[in-house]
Amino acid sequence: MKLAALSEGRRGPAQIWNSAPQLAQIPIISPSSLVPRGARVVVIAPHPGDEVLACGGLLQLLSTLEHPLLLISITDGSASHPGSHAWQASRLSVIRPQESAEALRRLGMPLHSLKWIRGGFCDDALAAREQPMSQFIARYLQAGDVVFTTWRNDGKDDHDAVGRATAKACSLVGARLYELPIWAWHSPARDGAMIPWQRARKVRLDTWSVARKLHAVHAYASQLVGDPAIGLAPMLAQDLLERMREPYEIVFA
Repeated sequence: MKLAALSEGRRGPAQIWNSAPQLAQIPIISPSSLVPRGARVVVIAPHPGDEVLACGGLLQLLSTLEHPLLLISITDGSASHPGSHAWQASRLSVIRPQESAEALRRLGMPLHSLKWIRGGFCDDALAAREQPMSQFIARYLQAGDVVFTTWRNDGKDDHDAVGRATAKACSLVGARLYELPIWAWHSPARDGAMIPWQRARKVRLDTWSVARKLHAVHAYASQLVGDPAIGLAPMLAQDLLERMREPYEIVFA
């Protein structure tokens, strides 16, 4: 799937997330059906913040069920502002993980028991490192884990590569995989046919869960501003923030 830039999406509201008729037909699934009792939950995020964008609501629900949780941040997200002097990579490599810690606190996650691995892979260059990345991920997985990561056809190179690498790692160790779209929802409505609707399941979120997720997303201050000096728009554009208000999250089984 070729992803439309968010700036293009802002010129016309007909994106998949707010126009696809299939969204209303997706079967509902409960967190307890996604994750068996006692299973460990592993969330693999290409960049700090993807865990909230993909499944910030589901994370809240699973934490109340007291599942052991492992978060793996593959990169530090330092390439989010290319060419910027205000947001240099050295600064972002420190700030973005700090923003994730604050976002997880806002979600109400049990930070005292959360295990968090930082992969240290180079941001915006994961496709070339897919095999070592898969080996790295497999090192931390166990048979019986339930793993959530970005969809391998999300439309952003790093997300796609992490999806593929995670799928290989899960197959190797015998873990269950669920994929989550993030940027794919912001493709033009005509691309809705590219979504694997038959694999989609909907996790319902209550008003409080949605509010906490929005509060968590706003912890990523670096992503809410671009750099006007070089014409760089915010990564977290308004239409993406609007999608965060939806009372559900979608996983591909």
